[in-house]
Amino acid sequence: MSDIIKTGVEGLDSILDGGIVPRSTVLVSGNPGTGKSIFGIQYLYTGAIDEDERGIYISFEENRDDIRRAAESVGMDRWGELVEAGQIKVYDKRQMLKEGDFTATMDLLLTDFAEEEYDRLVLDSLTMFQLFFDDEQEKRTYLLKFSDILKQNGLTSLLINEQGAVFPETEIGLENFLTDGNIYFIQTPTDSGVNRYVWVAKMRKQNINTDIFPMEIGEGGITVFEKAGGFSMMGGDSAPGF
Repeated sequence: MSDIIKTGVEGLDSILDGGIVPRSTVLVSGNPGTGKSIFGIQYLYTGAIDEDERGIYISFEENRDDIRRAAESVGMDRWGELVEAGQIKVYDKRQMLKEGDFTATMDLLLTDFAEEEYDRLVLDSLTMFQLFFDDEQEKRTYLLKFSDILKQNGLTSLLINEQGAVFPETEIGLENFLTDGNIYFIQTPTDSGVNRYVWVAKMRKQNINTDIFPMEIGEGGITVFEKAGGFSMMGGDSAPGF
């Protein structure tokens, strides 16, 4: 295990000063269609191929065939092979929602964590995960417990979060409080389609560049153009993580 976990996204790792600190839990937010799920898939795919790291993809919204097709649509053609080989473990919506109970779902994952070792995890999405809970206190308790379990098992995790606004909702919510880092994916409409951007708003224990950077989704997944920052949300070129 290296002392930094590369995301596998060209440009983004430069913005992150190399990648993500091991055992961090990072919130990945954006409105639908911004590239959050592709980012999660790319994170696990490049980790498996380039770093020989095992990953888990937990989806509450898609079945495993949909996830494979999403990977293959951007040129990650070995996704199915990596899943078959056990290098990437997929839990899809049929498995995660089968019992409709948080305890049963956690028991399924804890059994796997006890029997196998993994390096990376993607939860898609936190929005659906939170539907297990009836009130804010229960949600807070179990999200904190889940975050602790991920860290205790040595996982560096991306928690994908759906938001309705086109521009990032920056108020400090429960998810922001519990996570070590916040990455926002943004898209704005144009006459010919959309412009896409990424903003790393927070990353504890790291120096980060807090500009908003243009990105695109194409063959191979996401590319971030770190030399073409649009503007800063923090009033400066960079800021230390906290």
